[in-house]
Amino acid sequence: MEYNTQLPHLQIPEYGRNIQVMIDHCITIEDRDERNKCAKAIIQIMGQLNPHLRDIADFTHKLWDHLFLISKFKLDVDSPYPRPNAETFTTKPDIVPYPATKIRYKHYGKTIERIIDVAKTYDEGPEKQELTRLIANHLKKSYVNWNKDSVTDDVIFKQFKEMTNNELTIDENSALTHANELKNKNHNSQTPINLGAGSGGGNNKSRFKKNKNKFKHRSNNNNNNTNR
Repeated sequence: MEYNTQLPHLQIPEYGRNIQVMIDHCITIEDRDERNKCAKAIIQIMGQLNPHLRDIADFTHKLWDHLFLISKFKLDVDSPYPRPNAETFTTKPDIVPYPATKIRYKHYGKTIERIIDVAKTYDEGPEKQELTRLIANHLKKSYVNWNKDSVTDDVIFKQFKEMTNNELTIDENSALTHANELKNKNHNSQTPINLGAGSGGGNNKSRFKKNKNKFKHRSNNNNNNTNR
């Protein structure tokens, strides 16, 4: 009895042992025309075994690449596509370059630092003052979003100076937006309906009771008339 552990290693296990045996037999065929016919027949069987690959672009091209890969690039047939080599499948992709710059305050992010750099290039005037104020408010909003505790304006002004290297000035006497307002800015507030006496809820309740009593009174009169 033959065990799978004693058989040769499968190059692509998804195609199974039979495809591996067919390709090994195709390699041994001496006549080139017969070998090409055998390779095309194997390609058709490989496509039937993996119908889900038909939705992939260049489906047939992918099957021919797998054919050469399973044969360990020993199969010499006429392929309608460029013949791959072993280096195509062993070459490692290029390393993705990641930014190596450090973020001074991670809860503020890198984007706000870039905005600060742009704000420094502005000429002195109302536009630069307004942008500076918006940056300070954004710092406070980010601080509130990522910290459970509230924050005072003094802390924001201090960190603002550190991030801008004192190149942007802001009026510390002017108060920033309140922390609670920043938290609820992106949420739609719904005012609950008050059923108390001040909103007229008590009158509605009394009207409902009166109508209910009238309905009971009418039903009793109808029952008495029926009995008569």
